[in-house]
Amino acid sequence: MMQPAHHPELVDPFNQYPLSLGRGFWFNPVNDEKYYINNGIPVFLPEEQMSGNNLKYSRFYDRISRFYRVSSVFYSWLKGSSEKKIKMKYLEQLQVKPGDKVLEVAVGSADNLLYLPRNASYSGLDISFGMLTMAKRHLRKWDIQAGLYQGEAEHLPFAEHSFDVVFHVGGISLFNNSQRAIHEMIRVAKPGGQVMIVDDNEVTQVRSYHKNPFSPATATLTDEDQSAPVKLLPNGMRNIEVRYYFDSMLYCLTFRKPDQIRKPALKSAADAVR
Repeated sequence: MMQPAHHPELVDPFNQYPLSLGRGFWFNPVNDEKYYINNGIPVFLPEEQMSGNNLKYSRFYDRISRFYRVSSVFYSWLKGSSEKKIKMKYLEQLQVKPGDKVLEVAVGSADNLLYLPRNASYSGLDISFGMLTMAKRHLRKWDIQAGLYQGEAEHLPFAEHSFDVVFHVGGISLFNNSQRAIHEMIRVAKPGGQVMIVDDNEVTQVRSYHKNPFSPATATLTDEDQSAPVKLLPNGMRNIEVRYYFDSMLYCLTFRKPDQIRKPALKSAADAVR
């Protein structure tokens, strides 16, 4: 049975005040900041406010958005595999239960949502409006209900404790501030909620494969060799696991937010020893 789209509580991504809905925009009643809705997609960071890698990759994915999924599927075929088999390697680590509220950060063209259970409620955020436009088309074609939002991972427009599962695939190392993005994913996860981060393993010195990894092998590396951002996690995260796939080119980091986090929240283990 198809789960209806989940509409999480939206907040100002830069100060976390709850937003109110106006005519064609969301607004912060405290400072009257407006976030306009473009073709049904709320825009929380227009291009003129982007900077650094976030601006660079927003433009890059805008340019390739129309061809992204076709090239991904074709590349999988060339490598003798299928998109589903490749994606399920890491998506099977997500513990999505019926009725769960799930957020994908950097949802792209929504390809991952095609292979997740239909009895959960989904939201997707991306820096590229072009990719979100393609995601909207794909979701309509696949009859999947999901809310889409444009913004940056470092400032998520969602209230804390909004999602049972939060995940990101491919690109955490390219964000302006990877640690802040991880802390934001944890902030919007519910107590006890699962967080998953998948990206390319920099130890291999192989780049630009993380959207289409193709080797069937798996491997386990030592703590000294792995490049998953475990050190960027705040203290107290539970059930931390790192898996490697495709000749160790891809890591999959999963963990759970603790049931309670002391205030002030989210100080990293690396900061604690300074």
